[in-house]
Amino acid sequence: MALKATIFKVDLALADLDRNVYENFSLTLARHPSENDTRMMVRLLAFMRYAEHSLDFGRGLSSDEEPDLWRKDLTGAIDLWIQVGQPDERWLRKASGRSGRVVVFSYGGRVAEMWWEQNRATLEKLPNLTVFRLSAESTQALAALASRNMSLQCMIQDGEMLITGEGEPVRIEPALVFGSP
Repeated sequence: MALKATIFKVDLALADLDRNVYENFSLTLARHPSENDTRMMVRLLAFMRYAEHSLDFGRGLSSDEEPDLWRKDLTGAIDLWIQVGQPDERWLRKASGRSGRVVVFSYGGRVAEMWWEQNRATLEKLPNLTVFRLSAESTQALAALASRNMSLQCMIQDGEMLITGEGEPVRIEPALVFGSP
């Protein structure tokens, strides 16, 4: 019998001073059986960074044709395609052709650095790509906030994110590796 996704409920209060976005979001995240808390929380972090009501979670690990998050315009065209982890460069080239902007949040310490160095030459040719790297320490601290029912607050100022909830506050400054924020 196949394992089912685990459902997480998130009440998010967002204050993004960089974009002048001050909103509350009630989100439902499905954690794929092969996904860990770190990856799920990085998906949530990506939502926080680009949050708006038209940004949706895709099927991600469950589908090869959908990103982790995306935003479509009223015609159904993809404006924003967001991936977390170290996606295949062929997949990113395809996403770049299908959407207005592609953003990657890479994490995993040395693995993320190696992924970028191996794919850099190809990925730097994509004009609509942005790549952020998250430190291993910050993603581990973020994963510690994970629970089935989360109430989180996120403040973003000058690119730095402060996330509070049950437990220690987490400060994350995604390092811009390539592209524009």
